[in-house]
Amino acid sequence: MSSQGHGHSHGPSMSAGRMHRGRLLAVLALTTTVLAVEIVGAMITGSLALLADAGHMFTDVAGILLAVLAVTFAARPATPQRTFGYYRLEILAAVVNAVLLFGVAVYILVEAWQRWQHPREVEGGLMLVFALVGLVANLVGLAILRTGSKESLNVRGAYLEVLGDLLGSVAVIIAAAVIALTGWTRVDLVASVAVALMILPRTWSLLREAVDVLLEATPKDVDLDAVRRHILDESGVLAAHDLHAWTLTSGMHVLSVHVVVDDQMLVDGSAPQLLDRLGNCLSGHFAVEHCTFQLEPSSHAAHEFRPHV
Repeated sequence: MSSQGHGHSHGPSMSAGRMHRGRLLAVLALTTTVLAVEIVGAMITGSLALLADAGHMFTDVAGILLAVLAVTFAARPATPQRTFGYYRLEILAAVVNAVLLFGVAVYILVEAWQRWQHPREVEGGLMLVFALVGLVANLVGLAILRTGSKESLNVRGAYLEVLGDLLGSVAVIIAAAVIALTGWTRVDLVASVAVALMILPRTWSLLREAVDVLLEATPKDVDLDAVRRHILDESGVLAAHDLHAWTLTSGMHVLSVHVVVDDQMLVDGSAPQLLDRLGNCLSGHFAVEHCTFQLEPSSHAAHEFRPHV
């Protein structure tokens, strides 16, 4: 007897990133403005810390622009060639974003070392003014992205960038105050290094999560052992194998499994009811957007190739 396949779709069809496109656009406009202000400020004051913060802002602009493009393309419908549409563009944008952040951090560290050997004059008073402008803008950006950062990996990436900018602005403000009070200009380089070191850990976390999605790792909030137990608890289910769960894009998990059932279920017409119960059970207990079940009679088990659990 041939196996039967069935799919259930649960939850919203809109990806988490697309729901926050407006927030991303607002932060993009704000960040671009502050980028221009900080570049001018770095040129006027000679501050590397301010330039480092501007460099991080530039990466933010590129990253948020990628995020907007990604969620825009993700809205395009699926095709026979791309059956899941363009959802993965959001994750690819997050990877590119992380790589850009790493590049900025390395540049800051190299430039700081060179300037330590050959110090330059820095205007502390003006540096403080420009840093305060950046601080206020970052606070506004964080408020805009806070909600979306809990639902979308791409929005979370933008949120972490703005958070890094906020911490960078604080470091620049402290450095500017020290320069204005003491005249010790090398504190500007110390602040630059601090900005670079603040970028790296969060960037690594973002990159690791994005790579996990690309490698189709099991989502952290989906316990496959618990999923298997729920499946086996259904009446008529004898076994479950080839159980897989992965993330398509932020907030959209997918699951597939082969379910071995009593042969009689495939004869007496009760299989559709089982599929409904399985779908309702998993959607009710786990954050799974789409489930696919393949029902197999127990008599077919000996012919089933099982390379996976």
